Amino acid sequence: MKVLDEAGYVVRFEKGSFNSGYCILEHKKVVVVNKFLDVEGRINTLADILSILNVDASHLSADAKKTFEQVRREVDVLPDPGRQDPEISDDPELGKGNDSPIT
Repeated sequence: MKVLDEAGYVVRFEKGSFNSGYCILEHKKVVVVNKFLDVEGRINTLADILSILNVDASHLSADAKKTFEQVRREVDVLPDPGRQDPEISDDPELGKGNDSPIT
């Protein structure tokens, strides 16, 4: 996703036991999304992620800023009542290596 890329985040799709469908490694700026989600689930998950990250929109391109603001508005207007809190970690040991799943 262009917004996350421009904000300096790496998005990875891997298997894991994520209660919310994703995990955010804040200190490494890595977002790990459950690779078993269907396309709609991935889109909704990425929208949820954008709604909670502290992204400085002033550093985004015009297109990315427009997308970011639109997603933020839509997520704020239509909250998901079944949404679980995301898994956010500052643990530097998590997310090491590209081949091993994060659990």
